[in-house]
Amino acid sequence: MTAPDALRELVEGYLAEDDVLVAARTRGNELGCIPVSGGAGTGLRFLAAAIGAKAVVEIGTGAGVSGLWLLRGMVTDGVLTSIDVDPEHQKAARAAFVADGHGPSRLRLINGMGLEVLPRLTDGGYDLVFVDADAVDYPRYLDEAVRLLRTGGVVALAGVLAPGALDPDAADAGSVALREVARQVRDDERLTPVLLPLGDGVLTAVKTG
Repeated sequence: MTAPDALRELVEGYLAEDDVLVAARTRGNELGCIPVSGGAGTGLRFLAAAIGAKAVVEIGTGAGVSGLWLLRGMVTDGVLTSIDVDPEHQKAARAAFVADGHGPSRLRLINGMGLEVLPRLTDGGYDLVFVDADAVDYPRYLDEAVRLLRTGGVVALAGVLAPGALDPDAADAGSVALREVARQVRDDERLTPVLLPLGDGVLTAVKTG
């Protein structure tokens, strides 16, 4: 094993996932909605805990792996608003959340297209926005996230170190969008960013202006 591979394995396995997370991850793989890695999940929990997140928006519910990590980092009465176009995904996620002890008062699962749902949410009303959805729409999701966040809130975008994003010659729409959103975050004076090499990359920024 090379040194970079050993380092990645150490980071990704630093905190073991429990039975609820493992079951949700297995179900996600069965449904074809590949969950964030364990390392990326611990990063999400850390971000939510660090800012005392009470109101969180997640775009891309999947089978609930990222939502579980977020809920575990949020304050005990925090509410997760999670959006997904596939009702089967949200059914699986709800089962995972209930298995982890999170009741209806902590969950707001919305079935629909993210770019259709987000405009209905309150400006400046959220502490954290997490995006794990179709990369083509990432630049538009970023615009919505900045609008939704309070000052001091955090946006996190998953998968930004996917192979196409690292290849300047990759011309598919998803790769182009990932490179564009990375530029947007870096150049936006309202944001203070950091690119975290967790999983397939988590681009994170604090809204400071």
